[in-house]
Amino acid sequence: MSANQALALFISDLHLQESHPRTAEAFFRFLAERAVHARQLYLLGDIFEYWAGDDDLDTPFHQRVVHALRALADRGVALFWIAGNRDFLVGAQFAQAAGLTILAEPHVITVGGKRIALVHGDAQCTADTKYMAFRAQVRERAWQQQFLALPLAQRKQIIAGLREGSREAHATKSYEIMDVTPEAVDALFEQAGADVIIHGHTHRPALHLLGEKRRYVLPDWELDTESPRGGWIELATTGQLSRHAIDGAAI
Repeated sequence: MSANQALALFISDLHLQESHPRTAEAFFRFLAERAVHARQLYLLGDIFEYWAGDDDLDTPFHQRVVHALRALADRGVALFWIAGNRDFLVGAQFAQAAGLTILAEPHVITVGGKRIALVHGDAQCTADTKYMAFRAQVRERAWQQQFLALPLAQRKQIIAGLREGSREAHATKSYEIMDVTPEAVDALFEQAGADVIIHGHTHRPALHLLGEKRRYVLPDWELDTESPRGGWIELATTGQLSRHAIDGAAI
């Protein structure tokens, strides 16, 4: 499949942060060399390691990300964003600066006779009841308004504490608990009337064949370790989907 055949590209879980420069550089190369040839780019959550609010837009690293996305949008690529569990506070100011559209999930696109449901994936990890309760709380508008009213420095301190708590919790949870559940996947297929689901979040890239239905799991990106990971899914105008790895990385 040649690059100029791409209708859309899908990525998630880059966890961009200034302390991981190789991952960030891989993302910028991907935008300039791959995504520029696509009609659409879907960013399916956790593009940032964390997002404390749109008033944090002015840091040099965030500005570089925004400018790279805006340059792509200015080249005519339509950019779409679905919130992840790390960057659900991305708002209208970021969207306007980056030239992208924020979507509610599930978002369904129809190509080549297929209905493709797009989600981040965390809402389908229903066996992790503690996380699901936390997710419900922080996605409430009232909670977000109250949190965003705090000083930026205080928000970052709170987020740092939450991230540390999350790392400790993950050390004691099984992969099964942190993965999507079959029941939630079935419910999403039915709710969306979908033939295909594409999601990230779990960091367990795969193609799951479920009868005539398919579930694609996107890889996370980590190029700052000895075992680099990263990649994307490409959608052709025919509706054909294919999985791709960053050069030298596993997906």
